[in-house]
Amino acid sequence: MSASNKSEELKKVTDEISVCVKCPFSKTRTNTVPGSGSAEAEVMFIGEAPGFHEDQKGIPFCGAAGKFLDEMLEGIGYTRDQVFIANTLKCRPPENRDPEESEKEACKPYLERQIEIIDPKLIVCLGRHSVATFLPGAGGISKLHGHAVKRPNGRVYLALYHPAAALHNGGLRSTLIEDFGKIPAILKKIVDTSRIDLTAEDTADKSTQQKLL
Repeated sequence: MSASNKSEELKKVTDEISVCVKCPFSKTRTNTVPGSGSAEAEVMFIGEAPGFHEDQKGIPFCGAAGKFLDEMLEGIGYTRDQVFIANTLKCRPPENRDPEESEKEACKPYLERQIEIIDPKLIVCLGRHSVATFLPGAGGISKLHGHAVKRPNGRVYLALYHPAAALHNGGLRSTLIEDFGKIPAILKKIVDTSRIDLTAEDTADKSTQQKLL
């Protein structure tokens, strides 16, 4: 798909999200937050849900966590315009509560279409909720963070702590920065070998690993 076609298809998804009434969040949101960035991004970052600032501006990761994300992107030679940033949910849950399964399922097709259109080489899961969405049964984020996982669908996922968690827990900050710094090497390995090798020690037990590779 050409760059212009990708942009057109992404805009269609954005337009659909803007008028979506599939779940109760449509009654409480200020703005939808479809995601932003390059339609040709090699890397796609996916968090859980918009927060207060995102809901106000309609832009993902635009608060303190977003500033931290921007700093880490700059540290590996990227800008927001070169990646795509989104959330598993496109509207803010009231009071930032955990979404119900039905609410997550209602929103899921939008993100799936965005991933299909952009076709990134690497999907970075920011935080435990995003990790649970894309790497179910693989172990918690405390075990998976910093490790790239290739799923049967052929896509490669990298689990990272959420920038907001690192801001609230100083002990995670250096860990997140270190893990984030692995992105260029992981991309190079994807390009060079088209696969990511994991060990049972790096991720979960052997049976889980076989499902992920």
